[in-house]
Amino acid sequence: MRRREFISKSVKASLIAGAGFSVASYSSLFPSSLLYPSNDYNLAAIKGGEPDTMFDEAIKAFGGMSKFVKKGQTVVVKPNIGWDVEPERAGNTNPLLINRIIKHCFDAGAKDVYVFDHTCDNWNKCYANSGIERAVKDAKGKIVSGASESYYQEVTIRQGKKLKKTKVHELILESDVFINVPILKHHSSADVTIGMKNLMGNVWDRGYWHSNNLHQCISDFASFRTPDLTVVDAYYVMKKNGPRGVSKDDVLTMKSQIISTDIVAADAAAAKLFGVDPEKIDYIRIANEMKLGSMNLDKLSIYRKIM
Repeated sequence: MRRREFISKSVKASLIAGAGFSVASYSSLFPSSLLYPSNDYNLAAIKGGEPDTMFDEAIKAFGGMSKFVKKGQTVVVKPNIGWDVEPERAGNTNPLLINRIIKHCFDAGAKDVYVFDHTCDNWNKCYANSGIERAVKDAKGKIVSGASESYYQEVTIRQGKKLKKTKVHELILESDVFINVPILKHHSSADVTIGMKNLMGNVWDRGYWHSNNLHQCISDFASFRTPDLTVVDAYYVMKKNGPRGVSKDDVLTMKSQIISTDIVAADAAAAKLFGVDPEKIDYIRIANEMKLGSMNLDKLSIYRKIM
């Protein structure tokens, strides 16, 4: 019965965030240490610090984690833990960032903070060797498996054009707050992995997506439950041979982070950071056309900080 309540709740909560903003180029994300005289930001772009300290700075720009997490709420944090590689290979989200996000959630009064991913490599090895399992436990969060179909519940994607139904991990359905924490990297099929692509780890059957217009399916699923916050880890960025990578030679240390309540905006800004026009990434363009958010960065209110 509880799962049914979760599903009902999630359907009601599957609202689409839509906000307008703008960044004209990669360089405009980090033009200087000069800050906008506003605290009503659509996006924060931080550069030059460590993953945890950059998050401290970014979440402060949004008014702190208490803007998103209320006392007694449950939170699900969804990193990319898809690959059995160490953090410096940039296949997974940086563990320092996950640790710090969890701490902020508890400081805001969260009752529980859960972390999971439906991994591609062996999930035990991914969780351990990514450093994320230890980072979660050190922050008193709960690391949960995504490796059994029994954890997933079938839902309807009401706005879906290719993806009409799919099985979603129950943590996404039941938690009060959803924080999406992708790593920015190259992807051989999707061109680049960012926020919307990271949501593939929320579902059981990813194979359907790959064989039925991957970009449309990515955009369709973004309409189901929009994250309350998307935090793009661009500390280590895999520039080629993604999504798993071959060696550290694939990785560029960019020491950057992008945060937004608009997942399309976050992906558009991160694409520019990667060096790609967002309009050239089909799922970003499609999501923008579906009005799931905005890739038009021209009117964006950005908090910019070089640490």
